[in-house]
Amino acid sequence: MRAIVSPDATPDTTRLEAMIKKLERAYGVPRWQPTHDPLGELIATILSQNTSDVNSDRAYAALRTAYPTWEAALQAAPDRLAAVICSGGLATLKSQRIQAILRALKAGDGGLSLDFLRHMPMPAARAFLAEFPGVGPKTIACVLLFACGHPAFPVDTHIHRVTTRLGLLPARCTAERAHTVLEPGIPPHKVYSAHVNLIRHGRSVCQARRPDCQRCCLRRSCPYPQHLARSHAGGEGTSQALAAVSRQQEGAGRDMSPQRVISSGTPQGGPLGWDGHDRYEPH
Repeated sequence: MRAIVSPDATPDTTRLEAMIKKLERAYGVPRWQPTHDPLGELIATILSQNTSDVNSDRAYAALRTAYPTWEAALQAAPDRLAAVICSGGLATLKSQRIQAILRALKAGDGGLSLDFLRHMPMPAARAFLAEFPGVGPKTIACVLLFACGHPAFPVDTHIHRVTTRLGLLPARCTAERAHTVLEPGIPPHKVYSAHVNLIRHGRSVCQARRPDCQRCCLRRSCPYPQHLARSHAGGEGTSQALAAVSRQQEGAGRDMSPQRVISSGTPQGGPLGWDGHDRYEPH
């Protein structure tokens, strides 16, 4: 998706904070309740890659049932582990990554835990997690935000799409780069709220194919409808332009955010709240 700002643009912090407030008025203020289980969050996030929340939740539940301890998961036969987590897709690759992480921890200080990340400075915690295979900026941010209580800002496909349309990202900014662009502009105590509510907004209003701009709480500060009208209407009105582009756009792909914390109430079903429901909707 083409950005609607110049290549060297950076987010206007004041504007971004105003948007966060509008989103909170529309969707509420979600409670930030870290799980305090960084290793479990890391494994669950790996299982969530390239699959749906329901499938990854099933895979994590099956993993913890078959192997109640991480030591048991480490010692499992690779093909057996892959079979246990098969509902999450890419089971062979994910099982290899999970056991590689567990082996690396075991070879370090011998403890199968990442609890120390909760007390490390965020840059050091990021650098530590980046050493593991298959762990990129979003996975790192998810572990730090959802498990450790660090104000990291994960950027999933919904957030990338919404912030691109809002003109908050530089031209041709990838989702990976968006982490370093957006996070500094969000007040630390609002990072969780911004993450949850931008995803809610992307799912319910600013959808990939048919964004409902007339219902958008951010429409007065969003350049996207006018951009579409100029670029694609050929003389048609904004609503016609939106419809035309919506028919042409490809889907945004799966939402790969782990979404491990329920926005209202306490985590359900265990340390990660894996219960098959949308983590961002109160039960």
